[in-house]
Amino acid sequence: MRILLVEDDGRLADSLAEILVAQRYTVDLACDGEAGWNRISAIAYDLILMDVTLPRLDGIGLCLRLRDRGIATPVLMLTARDTSSDKVVGLDAGADAYMVKPFHLEELLAQVRALLRRGQASVAPVLSWGVLTLDPASYEVNYHRTPIRLTPKEFALLEALLRYGRRVLSRAAIIDQIWHWQDAPEENTIKSYVKTLRAKLKAAGAPSDLIETVHGLGYRLKALK
Repeated sequence: MRILLVEDDGRLADSLAEILVAQRYTVDLACDGEAGWNRISAIAYDLILMDVTLPRLDGIGLCLRLRDRGIATPVLMLTARDTSSDKVVGLDAGADAYMVKPFHLEELLAQVRALLRRGQASVAPVLSWGVLTLDPASYEVNYHRTPIRLTPKEFALLEALLRYGRRVLSRAAIIDQIWHWQDAPEENTIKSYVKTLRAKLKAAGAPSDLIETVHGLGYRLKALK
């Protein structure tokens, strides 16, 4: 599960990230609302934790922007404001839950687990591109009903491509979504995974150019006829 933490208090952000990583979540950090939005625009997160009081774009504005763009990722707002009116504003902006600082660690982790379960239940189970389908729940990939066996990295790469569709999936985004930054692969490794994935898709009957290379930028799926 991948979580974005948008918090301008560096010490608190580092502490929360350490706690969440210890629970085996992958955590990305952003120190202001615009940086958070840039992350959200590039990566599909399972949960967003955000402070209300943020530089450049506050938490209310960020949450409103998410919902206006149709992004339904669960949002947990963290704030020092402990009034009913503040909670109403946050929830009306599209937040799913609201916690007041200082909070109990176990309560925070329980909220995280609950929102992740809620998010999983609301996600469409099957991704498709023409006759190509990928089911994240059952780990099944089919092309025109022909099953395709993929390694975990190949599966993650194809899932990312399906979620991006005709948008270009950059090499940086591939690394960010499939690998941890601390063991980021060489560019040739990414090319090798793309080549192998293309070969497996072609063997199942897909066109050889189903995954297009956008030179200097990254990869995307071929436009459907």
